[in-house]
Amino acid sequence: MSTQTATFEAAESLARCRDLVQPALRATVGALDRDLEMRCGFALGWWDSDGRADGHGAGKGLRPALALLGAQAVGAPPDTVVAGAVAVELVHVFSLAHDDIMDGDERRRHRPSLWKAYGVGTAVLTGDALLALALGALAEAPGERHGEAARLLARMLLDLVGGQAADVAFEERPWTGPRAVTLAEYRHMAVRKTGALLGCSAAIGAALAGAPAGVVAGLEEAGRHLGLAFQAVDDVLGIWGDPSVTGKPAFSDLRRGKKTAPVLAALADPRGGDRLAELLSGERTGPEVRQAAALVADAGGRAAAERMARHHLDTAVSGLRGLGLAEPAAAELIAVVRSLADRQW
Repeated sequence: MSTQTATFEAAESLARCRDLVQPALRATVGALDRDLEMRCGFALGWWDSDGRADGHGAGKGLRPALALLGAQAVGAPPDTVVAGAVAVELVHVFSLAHDDIMDGDERRRHRPSLWKAYGVGTAVLTGDALLALALGALAEAPGERHGEAARLLARMLLDLVGGQAADVAFEERPWTGPRAVTLAEYRHMAVRKTGALLGCSAAIGAALAGAPAGVVAGLEEAGRHLGLAFQAVDDVLGIWGDPSVTGKPAFSDLRRGKKTAPVLAALADPRGGDRLAELLSGERTGPEVRQAAALVADAGGRAAAERMARHHLDTAVSGLRGLGLAEPAAAELIAVVRSLADRQW
């Protein structure tokens, strides 16, 4: 199968899963009072801050798709685990709302971020509402496997918060010396901040469907590796991504001084690590960040991050293939996972 064909099939799978999840997601958010519903709908990309139908700020729906496809791969009809897909999507949007506040990001998917549109206090409360809706959706899921799914979600939330806390703390640590952030610490952070939610997404549908514990754990582990790959790709886009595609300013991660995979790999390289640390310790204005981006690339940081992404993507796929999942559902799940390699959003 060609890369182009696989990408097209993955896009079709994502679209089919979105169509299945959207009615339940809208019904869940629609139960809120009107003002809160409007803010949650804005965060989900359904309309602009004035309530006009938009849709341009909506994501691809990777996490709910993983939930549905994971259930399908263990032989369960996807429409029986929609509540799990709704829950992980709401948690994802909740995390973005709070992350944008902490990072000071004013743009999200080519639009003002939630806090920029409504204010910090309102954005915090909207995120809280999204989290509450996620927990409620899971509690009302059909079947008898709520307990295992709830444990997955709770463990994921603790990891997500811990990973985000580590990422924020990294920004206060020096670029060099004994307190410098290591790549091992970065991986531990990323597998929690990003990997935990993707792991939960891949496993929660199968858990609700009553799949064996070993299969659920295997899906979760594959999702965590997918998360590490996802974060490494995100780190590359955070420096070299096209703003017209990513919706964020060029070199945004360098301007903020984030300890990302390309930067950490470059700092460890003797060809430019010292000069890079000197630049990043300064004001990080336009000329400085452009020079820093060039140094990161020249020292092999970009290539190292791309290798990391490929390694963890391949590990995720290998793990999925070893679980004995049902075909052709397993192939569809793997195609969606592999589509990460072409991620440009």
